Amino acid sequence: MCDVPLVRVVCRECYNDPPAVYEKLKRLGMDLVTITDHDSIGAAEALRSRPDFFLSEEVTCTLPSGTQLHAGVYDITERDHIEIQRRRTDFASLAAYLHQRERFFSANHVFSSLTGRREPSDFPLFESAFPGIETRNGHMLALANRAAAALAQFTGKAEVGGSDAHAMASIGCVYTEVPGAYTMADYLEGLGLGRGVVRGALSPVSGSYWKLTSTVYSIAFGMLREAPAAALLAPLLLAVPLVTLGNLVRELTFGRWWSARYLRSVARRIEEAAAARAEEAA
Repeated sequence: MCDVPLVRVVCRECYNDPPAVYEKLKRLGMDLVTITDHDSIGAAEALRSRPDFFLSEEVTCTLPSGTQLHAGVYDITERDHIEIQRRRTDFASLAAYLHQRERFFSANHVFSSLTGRREPSDFPLFESAFPGIETRNGHMLALANRAAAALAQFTGKAEVGGSDAHAMASIGCVYTEVPGAYTMADYLEGLGLGRGVVRGALSPVSGSYWKLTSTVYSIAFGMLREAPAAALLAPLLLAVPLVTLGNLVRELTFGRWWSARYLRSVARRIEEAAAARAEEAA
């Protein structure tokens, strides 16, 4: 269910039908398909029989600072899902479990306010504890995606991307390719080794005001189809453009603040390293 007050009791985050998602992705040319629902593996039942499908999840985890982050965890089992959900409020325990199970996982939309505030202490964790960084998200602003790519490149992290499609129109707008992979095992191994290349299948491949607004309306219409009684909430749809405008302002402010702060810290560390090398050479 969505986390918006008032409508959370009747509205889900997404009304995409898993087999329809799969079929569209195959039409777009994907060799492999995964779905990363929020803290859920509900799509698995409909797709588990497909030989080119693997199960993944987007986990809402609590970092040591008390902030929250969405982490993509790939190629999991039902047992993994149970343990992940049990440990997700204790990041040290969660990370230890994922490393023990050799599950590849990524820090998603680091420079977005979607999961709330950030703390300076979060960024060393992104650099050290996560094997991968989501460097392109189909619904995040371009500046947030660029900053995430800079983080990954500076730290040598594996890069992944995804459409973050809560509506069918965005399915497959971003995907991750592993050149030279011929099997699912090759692909997953290459992903973990940092061989993934993030691509955009459709345009635009980053988020925008209009893209988010149309997605919210798509979700709302899905809610009305599934629960006609929710039509009582229909007047709220008039406020959607204002709500998404407010979200745009918040995302721009958040992304600019944290990306500038992080990039300054990177520049400072590069200068310090160069100065140390020059001193050693002297």
